[in-house]
Amino acid sequence: MVAVVTDDFTELRPPERETAPDGPLLWAGYAASRARATERTGEDESVIHGVAKVEGHSCVLISFEFGFLGGSLGERTGDRLEAAYATARERRLPLVSLISTGGSRMQEGMIALTQLQRVARQSALLRAVGLPQIAVLRDPTTGGGWATLGAGADVILALPGAQIGFAGSRVRPADADPAAYSAEGQVAAGAVDAVVRVEELRGVVGAWLGLLGAPVEVGSGSECGAGERAVVPADVPDALSDVPLPVTGWDAVRAARAAGRPRASAYLDAYFTSRMALSGDRCGGVDDGMLCGFGLRDGRTVAYAAQAGTATRPAGYRTAARLIRLADRLGVPVLTLVDTPGAANDAAAERAGQGAAIADCFAAVASAVVPVTSLVIGEGGSGGALALSAPSRTWVTADSYFSVIAPELAAAILKRGPGDIHATADHLRLRPQDLVELGVARGVISPTPPLP
Repeated sequence: MVAVVTDDFTELRPPERETAPDGPLLWAGYAASRARATERTGEDESVIHGVAKVEGHSCVLISFEFGFLGGSLGERTGDRLEAAYATARERRLPLVSLISTGGSRMQEGMIALTQLQRVARQSALLRAVGLPQIAVLRDPTTGGGWATLGAGADVILALPGAQIGFAGSRVRPADADPAAYSAEGQVAAGAVDAVVRVEELRGVVGAWLGLLGAPVEVGSGSECGAGERAVVPADVPDALSDVPLPVTGWDAVRAARAAGRPRASAYLDAYFTSRMALSGDRCGGVDDGMLCGFGLRDGRTVAYAAQAGTATRPAGYRTAARLIRLADRLGVPVLTLVDTPGAANDAAAERAGQGAAIADCFAAVASAVVPVTSLVIGEGGSGGALALSAPSRTWVTADSYFSVIAPELAAAILKRGPGDIHATADHLRLRPQDLVELGVARGVISPTPPLP
């Protein structure tokens, strides 16, 4: 599998521990099983690791050999995995795992199971020093290997049709829906970022390494706010609409709701030379109205979380919070694009924890030590929009508005009639120029002037 992603790989081997021939449990026939696995695969364990270059980007690479006892994790496997993580920390390199495993090795019992704690500890240490982890899930990826190396990674890719799940095929309920254990099903459930074909894997992994392993541009004290990390903030995008400022509050609302107004995808395409998407909240949900990922802007990496004009659902807020925390850990500045009529308020959203999800997004923005830059590009509907807005670095476009609540709803709460909605919009002072005057926004962003 290593050859699929790189032609430049140097294997590293930690010292092998001395063990009884039949392992810590003295399992009869275990030594013979290992010998047959070595004869079949040419490997003496289920994992190899080393340093590699993928599309020119250095990393530490882990690769599982499923043919060796089902890619299972035993004590010596844990030694190799621990050594791989240690190498990544020592050399300040991202970690890429090519995973194919059935879980913990039965012949080593609880000793095998406790290797998951070792892996979890090493993963936490790597996160603590700000190094990214990328997992590629092959067929199958089940049990503890999925629940540690796989699901614990920052970016999770999967091969088409791969079987993925905590429960392997022999232990799951007989009536279980097989789609739930597929790569495609896990993407739909928000547990995996993308399905990638084998022939595209090298390019995709290389692109992610280029984004997440790029050097951070350090800013001056004047560029960074109090308590912020010394990272240059993301540029404010140019407005894509050349429209005048609205005269009335209702004019602002109509401009923001116009069907032809540029949306988040257009802003992202204009802003980045290339970008890669993250998908899913890792809690069972995906919101297609929240676009998250990392992109290249003038040769440096910027993270983005962008509302796409729909009512944002709990999965959207959780995905945005996940993105912001990852960017914060990696030292990458964040851009948010605000455009939503408000947070989804249907019964399904409430059952999915809408309040907690919004609170989590507020907390992620508030606690970020990298600078967060926000641009309101359309509707700024109440707290559902504010959760994605930087408190001291928010700008607005001329075809946007930001309001404590939609004018129609404000009128209803105040027991005003339909004829009072336009006047209520004026009273709310929601126009772009009002927001600047009130200190909510730093300024109104214009389009880039055409070249002479």
